[in-house]
Amino acid sequence: MAEGDALEMSGPEEMDTSCMKGDLAMEVDAHPGREGAATAEAWRRALAKVVPAVVVLRTTAARAFDTETAGASYATGFVVDRTRGIILTNRHVVKPGPVVAEAMFVNREEVPVYPVYRDPIHDFGFFRFDPEAIKFLLYEEIPLTPEAACVGLEIRVVGNDSGEKVSILAGTLARLDRDAPHYKKDGYNDFNTFYMQAASGTKGGSSGSPVIDCQGRAVALNAGSKSSSASAFFLPLERVVRALSLIQTNWSSFGSNPNSIAIPRGTLQVTFVHKGFDETRRLGLKNETEKMVRLVSNAGETGMLVVESVVPGGPAHKHLEPGDVLVHVNGEVVTQFLTLETLLDNNVEGDINLQIERGGIPLIVKLKVQDLHSITPNYFLEVSGAVIHPLSYQQARNFRFKCGLVYVADTGYILSRAGVPRHAIIKKLAGEETSQIDDFISVLSRLCRGARVPLEYVSHVDRHRNKSVLVTVDRHEWYAPPQLYVRDDSTGLWVARPAIPADSTLLSSTVNCGRISTASVGTLVIAAEELEDDRQNNSENWENRCNRMQTDDENIVDDSISGDGSFTEKKRRRLEEDSIVEGRVFSNVASNDFKDQNFEHQPNLEDTEALHHQVAVRTNASIAEQVIEPTLVMFEVHVPPSCMIDGVHSQHFFGTGVIVHHSETMGLAAVDKNTVAVSVSDVMLSFAAYPMEIPGEVVFLHPVHNYALVAYDPSALGVGASSVHAAELLPEPALQRGDSVYLVGLSRSLQATSRKSIVTNPCAALNIGSADCPRYRATNMEVIELDTDFGSTFSGVLTNEQGMVQAIWASFSTQLKYGCSSLEDHQFVRGIPIYAISQVLEKIVHQVPGPILLINGVKRPMPSLRILEVELFPTLLSKARNFGLSDRWVQALAKKDPIRRQVLRVKGCLAGSKAEGLLEQGDMILAINKEPVTCFLDIENACRELDKCDSNAGELKMTILRQGQEREIVVGTDIRDGNGTTRMVNWCGCVIQDPHSAVRALGFLPEEGHGVYVARWCHGSPVHRYGLYALQWIVEINGKPTPDLEAFLEVVKGLEHGEFVRVRTVHLNGKPHVLTLKQDLHYWPTWELKFDPETAMWRRNVIKALSGSQISGPNTPSKL
Repeated sequence: MAEGDALEMSGPEEMDTSCMKGDLAMEVDAHPGREGAATAEAWRRALAKVVPAVVVLRTTAARAFDTETAGASYATGFVVDRTRGIILTNRHVVKPGPVVAEAMFVNREEVPVYPVYRDPIHDFGFFRFDPEAIKFLLYEEIPLTPEAACVGLEIRVVGNDSGEKVSILAGTLARLDRDAPHYKKDGYNDFNTFYMQAASGTKGGSSGSPVIDCQGRAVALNAGSKSSSASAFFLPLERVVRALSLIQTNWSSFGSNPNSIAIPRGTLQVTFVHKGFDETRRLGLKNETEKMVRLVSNAGETGMLVVESVVPGGPAHKHLEPGDVLVHVNGEVVTQFLTLETLLDNNVEGDINLQIERGGIPLIVKLKVQDLHSITPNYFLEVSGAVIHPLSYQQARNFRFKCGLVYVADTGYILSRAGVPRHAIIKKLAGEETSQIDDFISVLSRLCRGARVPLEYVSHVDRHRNKSVLVTVDRHEWYAPPQLYVRDDSTGLWVARPAIPADSTLLSSTVNCGRISTASVGTLVIAAEELEDDRQNNSENWENRCNRMQTDDENIVDDSISGDGSFTEKKRRRLEEDSIVEGRVFSNVASNDFKDQNFEHQPNLEDTEALHHQVAVRTNASIAEQVIEPTLVMFEVHVPPSCMIDGVHSQHFFGTGVIVHHSETMGLAAVDKNTVAVSVSDVMLSFAAYPMEIPGEVVFLHPVHNYALVAYDPSALGVGASSVHAAELLPEPALQRGDSVYLVGLSRSLQATSRKSIVTNPCAALNIGSADCPRYRATNMEVIELDTDFGSTFSGVLTNEQGMVQAIWASFSTQLKYGCSSLEDHQFVRGIPIYAISQVLEKIVHQVPGPILLINGVKRPMPSLRILEVELFPTLLSKARNFGLSDRWVQALAKKDPIRRQVLRVKGCLAGSKAEGLLEQGDMILAINKEPVTCFLDIENACRELDKCDSNAGELKMTILRQGQEREIVVGTDIRDGNGTTRMVNWCGCVIQDPHSAVRALGFLPEEGHGVYVARWCHGSPVHRYGLYALQWIVEINGKPTPDLEAFLEVVKGLEHGEFVRVRTVHLNGKPHVLTLKQDLHYWPTWELKFDPETAMWRRNVIKALSGSQISGPNTPSKL
């Protein structure tokens, strides 16, 4: 566990902690321990008896719940009932939510354990296991003797400290009345109890360790420590003994009926602290009261219980106040937590009388004792990856909200997309009050797919102001339908069932096509502005990460614009939301071609006049700016956490695009692939020409060039359809050095801005290195450079004075290393000649035969491209001579291209391509079909010529120079579509796909039939627990090859729940590895997500889950 600033729980490594107020004090008892100094032999005998009963607990929290997040960790426990197989450990180890755990004994025997009980307040809980499963170890239960604890007692802490198998730490009890440690402001904290303190120096992994005396008796339970010192904190065992006794007494019926759980726990929803008499006097305690209390209390009593806080809406709300000094409970003087808790537990649902003094004034208060279990949630709703449940007493106390409110334990996709933070309290959904989970489910069931509705929430960090955001219901099947998980104490599992009826609007509705009525435009625009204002940087919302080497992939970055209007430059592409961002692409259809088009929705006169007035007001804008502004669109792109494929480095992107085609039935907008990186995403488009936001669908991702095409439905624009038009493209003549251009971009307020500049280099070759997590990078591209550095955030289109687009000023993603630090994401902008887009656009518009894709209800052919899957780089002819290039070829290449004066060399072939094995690193490509080759465009043109001739086999006849020898070879080309990755599988919590082009560009695939590629992994999953992380191929499962997804699915279909699986992997560095993991089909069924071009929908299909139970997919955030 990572150490906190001051205090830490001693168990799960993922549980960060925060500072505790106040310094720790040492209290020395005048009477040392009764046992005296124990001999070494006595300790040896005691440890020989204790160690076999201590187990290492490997726990996996399958979902975030209450105070805990999803994750895997190590901890310690010990057997307290051998006959029944009961293990005692901490509450934060047992977890309040779903947990999968195993116990490993000292002889390496491992058995599954199941939670039996976790205390709602105190840091203890019980697991159970089958005693018959332990075949080879003799062990005894460790007796619990809380009465043996005393100041000066010599102790040993036996457990799994810092991940060690067995660790024994020595110490001496220094205090028995220490305040309960405060770990986190928004997490689990124990209260209303004393703790013990000793300088034993326990660390992560020792949570749940027994604190034993020289007789082998447990006198306390290790719980936490102070990271800045060697202090450790132990929980007293009095309440543990009571709970264990009740479990043993009712063992036959325990858990069989939720109403028969016989561990009564009462509460007033009040936090008390123990204050010394000096402090109580300052609070107004009367002298006679103090005298009376000292007289009737134990001789060592030094203080009284004082109210610290009261939870709103609880039994004591408006009856007790902070600073009240507790004197009597039911006529009995109470100065100790144990006495108070005993009275509460014995009077559940009954009334008790409290006598307090408030500022010296005696008061008698009659309160009803509430059942503590009734305000401890035992179910949660999982929807689109979000975990929502009633607010627990723990968090209600932390945040000072009423118990039972709709609480967000994990934002998942639906809420993180809207900017709702973790720990939020949802107040309204779609305008309806949601005071409890049932209300929330009721509203949710009436929504349609793709619906965008307002959600109102409040956060504990800004509790006095409600915030409103827009929540979007998933249009595609990124996640399973909403599930309601309910805890079953008889099995230790959380059983899922459908949260909403199958005939509800949400499940039976078709996809919302994004048609938003014009009457709602104003409301939506306001809500969108509020959404951006309220967006917070909450790294826990994004738990998909790029292996352990990439810790920054999970963050959403919240950028801002300074008061003077300047832009803050950030390293993440997603920050483009604050800049003028990528203005983009354009159409072969001139804007004049739309004058005669008749749209279904004609604008009314008032709308037309308003738009004309806006143009007239901006008389200072350049002609290019006025022409281009109606063609610009702002993209907001979200990638679901469950679908982080192709190495995509973020889940949230902003960028500017340009409309390249706009007709009555189809609109196309182009944008760089640093904004739309994968087709598995939700895209929203906001138009500069008309205040409207509608969804878009990714229809084409260029396999080489840095752009994507996104389709939208023009009819969804309503009366604004006629205000929107496509940009006019000017692919010829190409830009030359010294040409004047206008760079036109779009701000976040959807206002166009133009800047004039000069082209300094129209053919600069890109050289972007591979990221440590392979993702798309622009290769084999020449870009345009300008004479002015506009920063890495100002982007758009490059036009001439008439507003005709000659290039796009696009954003590129890369990684840079600063000093000795690891690689960090970086971005830069360069110009992409417009011909790269116009060639593909022409094929789409003219419906050149190709793969069919449904766009706006119409099936259209999409182009496929023939490419040479080889990464090239240019070398100056002057340097090429040193590699053996002859004068004849130098003259021929210089004559062909007197400006570049370069030759292309091979950097590497994509693994699995037809060029692999034919071209080698360092080869110079001199000519194709006897025609000299000097630039990347020559290669592309040669590939296009192959498509015009049916007689060839898609092969290029090349003249190359290899090691000073000129050779003639024939190299095959590959055909690639623009769909990107269209299929992925989630198995045991890892996202698996076929190797994408960025992985193949590394030039290596495993020899064992290539294998399937692990792109991401999920927190709290089996792969997290057993260490099957990303950036590697799975080549075998139980000795059976898995060369592709089909073969992989055939193998895993035969695996059963709870079965240990042997997995053979190969890392990106070529290192093979074999590991085993235990399949969990209850919380982590096997499912696939596949794009269906017939319906243009992503469909989710469950491959294998537990039969007879309703199982959802792994909706927790993933980590790569």
